[in-house]
Amino acid sequence: MLHNMRLVLLILLAFAVLAPASRAQAPIFVITREVSSIKFHVKSSIALDGTFDKWTGTLTFTSPDVTTGVLDLQIQAASVDTGSGLKNGKLKGEDFFDVEPNPVITSQSKKIVQTGPVTFEVPGDFTIRGVSKPETLMLTVSGKGTGSGAIRGTMAFDRKDYGMNSGIPFIRNADRVEVTVDIKGKRVSGPPLVFKQ
Repeated sequence: MLHNMRLVLLILLAFAVLAPASRAQAPIFVITREVSSIKFHVKSSIALDGTFDKWTGTLTFTSPDVTTGVLDLQIQAASVDTGSGLKNGKLKGEDFFDVEPNPVITSQSKKIVQTGPVTFEVPGDFTIRGVSKPETLMLTVSGKGTGSGAIRGTMAFDRKDYGMNSGIPFIRNADRVEVTVDIKGKRVSGPPLVFKQ
């Protein structure tokens, strides 16, 4: 009788300890860098499109609720590649990215707002040249419910807001910079994400 009571108490204790742990379990995703990209486009008299060859990203969740996610991107400014050494050199210089004192461009989300079945607004802090301002990524997710897929999104900002007031010699370029992210990811453990729509 005493043995059975101890067994029941142990089982109840196990439920009390494990239940909150299982409720707190969150999905864990990894980003596949090799098939992901971060690109930019500036409307100009001569094509000004580029990509960043070196960057890291994390997508973390505190629960299965998709809106608890945090997207954090760290971009090496000196890895900019427009296909032109002259343009790359100008963009790395003090008139633009100023990579020596400001080697990293960052984007960290503050929250995720689901706006449709597979669309999201992701406001956060964008930092370039040591200047931080609020910007919003507009994202579309594919592969919903499969555990793997792609996050594609765009963000636009005014370069002069970040102190990039100069131009590139002999090129007329706009102030608006359009950034495109194409991130492939996969859930490696934890429960599937729960979407609100």
